[in-house]
Amino acid sequence: MKDMSRKEPGFAERLQTAAKAKQAQLEKMQATALANEAQSAERQAAQVETAKARELRTAERKAANRVAAERRNAERAAEQARQARAIAEEKVRKEAERIAQVEADKALKRDQKAARDAKYAARKARQR
Repeated sequence: MKDMSRKEPGFAERLQTAAKAKQAQLEKMQATALANEAQSAERQAAQVETAKARELRTAERKAANRVAAERRNAERAAEQARQARAIAEEKVRKEAERIAQVEADKALKRDQKAARDAKYAARKARQR
């Protein structure tokens, strides 16, 4: 029986073994935590870089959209100016045609009146 008691660990030995196991577990967890912290820091740095790149792309896209919108607005304004100029030229042309038509009508009436007057004068001259 004496041999058997030597093979089985005593209370103090069990306490010591348990403390060593706890210490080993704690060291393992600390090592894992450090590794996780390093990985976490790397992930966080990668996320920060990704966020900066995303912000840069967004800013570039906004700038490109702003430039495109300004170009479209300029083209639209130029087209409106061309249309306004064409409308003004058409109005001037129509007004010139109207004035020419009025002048032509006046000339025609003058000629017709002159012809009537000449005819009337000729008839009067024959009657005398």
